Amino acid sequence: MKKIILIILCLFINSCKKENSIQNNSSILTTNPFLEKAKLFRSKKLSDSAFIYFNLAKNSFLENKDSLGAGRALVNMAIIQTDNGDFLGGIETSLEAQKYIKQKQDSNVLKTLASNYNNLGIASNYLKNYDQSVKYYNEAIKNAVDKENKYVYYNNIGDILTTQGKYKEAIPYLEKAILADSIINHARALNNLAKAKYLLNKNYNPVPEFYQALEIRKKINDGEGQNSSYETLSTYYLDKDKTRSLNFAKMMLKAATNNKSPDDQMLALQRIISLEPATYLKNFNRLNTISDNIQTERNRNKNQFAIVRYDLEGERAKNQTLKAERAQQDNQILLLLMALVLSFAIIIWFRKRQIRLKQEKELEIKNTQLKLSKKVHDVVANGIYQVMTKIENQEHFDKVKALDELEFVYEKSRDISYEKSDDSTEEKNFSEKISELIGSFKNESVNTYIAGNEKSLWENISKNTEDEVYQIIRELLVNMRKHSGASIVSFRFEKKEDVISISYSDNGIGISGDVLYKNGLSSTVSRIESIHGAIIFDTKTEKGLKINISFPVS
Repeated sequence: MKKIILIILCLFINSCKKENSIQNNSSILTTNPFLEKAKLFRSKKLSDSAFIYFNLAKNSFLENKDSLGAGRALVNMAIIQTDNGDFLGGIETSLEAQKYIKQKQDSNVLKTLASNYNNLGIASNYLKNYDQSVKYYNEAIKNAVDKENKYVYYNNIGDILTTQGKYKEAIPYLEKAILADSIINHARALNNLAKAKYLLNKNYNPVPEFYQALEIRKKINDGEGQNSSYETLSTYYLDKDKTRSLNFAKMMLKAATNNKSPDDQMLALQRIISLEPATYLKNFNRLNTISDNIQTERNRNKNQFAIVRYDLEGERAKNQTLKAERAQQDNQILLLLMALVLSFAIIIWFRKRQIRLKQEKELEIKNTQLKLSKKVHDVVANGIYQVMTKIENQEHFDKVKALDELEFVYEKSRDISYEKSDDSTEEKNFSEKISELIGSFKNESVNTYIAGNEKSLWENISKNTEDEVYQIIRELLVNMRKHSGASIVSFRFEKKEDVISISYSDNGIGISGDVLYKNGLSSTVSRIESIHGAIIFDTKTEKGLKINISFPVS
């Protein structure tokens, strides 16, 4: 923090060495050198550089008391932020721009206002603040000078209302949007209108319009539009023809990859994963990679835009440009600037600290909820099910023993409610506990077999690992009892060097790849990861299920 303060202080000191020689100019909007550079970088799709120079242009406009120029620069900055995934930052900058765009006498002002409200609508839509987004788009329509832009705003409103399930309200807006002269805008509205009509009335056939919109987009090489058409068609056929739905999802993935559209790639991969279990692992890994890359890029943009917006890099570049034109100021002004810089640094530090504390608190709450949920599943649900299994397998019902076991489960659940630790006072060694657990699921229709469960196998195993392994085996048994219909269940335990392996197999109905993480097994995977182990599901056997689990001793 001290280094940042010193850097900013030096920048302000340098900025005071020369008097500003830029004169007020009514045509500053078209002659501002920073603005021209910003437009150049924007045309080359160099958003980072464009953002910096729009910020410099904004500062220059304010120095020359050109509020409209400052407002326009801020609108361009806000659009860049939104386009790069910094939606909150885009809204903040757009709202700041509103302060400088107050006159409504000429078309330039109205166009700037319309663009600003459109950006607010887009950012709010991405943040799922749909009602606010519709309000902003309506404001954009009120200020729009270009009729074609109005059609875009009508389409945006119709699309949001469709997302909200307000199909009847969406259709009038989309019927206006379809009148657009632009082929791109017409195709977009045509696709959305057909979708809204179908969702309102399932007897309506939207397919001809869907294909018509797709052909238009192919003809004009509208990559983003083709992505939208493929997604619409894939969704339409999802409950009608899964093969077609999958084919359109693959077309969308290919087009999105060519267009370098990561959001559309993720959407397509999610659909492919649900429809094509055979390629689940490959597509799931690809989806995770894209998601991580998007998050990293957006975080980088947010941080970079924040630095520029608060004039850290912007002031440095500006001071280099105006260094020869600044005159030295008196000590009173210097002290005032120092005070402002210190106040500014403190504000930034305080805001960052508040955000960090809030994030830490949210993470703590989430972890607590997950921990309690996991305990309830382990202790209460699986515990009761195990007692039920024992009762079912007993030839002669022992009421006292059953009540004792239920009393144990009750005490454990009460401990959870009071956040007590789950320390066990049992004297049994872990191998006996495992044997009793597996044996409790044996009955007239199910035989259980155990091999290698020796006392020495579990030496040097931590208490936490024992607890996780116990819960993992119990979850496998509960899942078997509920879903598999198996009559033979076997466990083989082996220890090689510092790795313990558990081989589970049954002769039940097995589990197909597309439901692999259902039926309670997702918790099993999570537990294995928590003890740094690995789990492999063999779903290719003709009958039954084989699971191989391994984890380190320490």
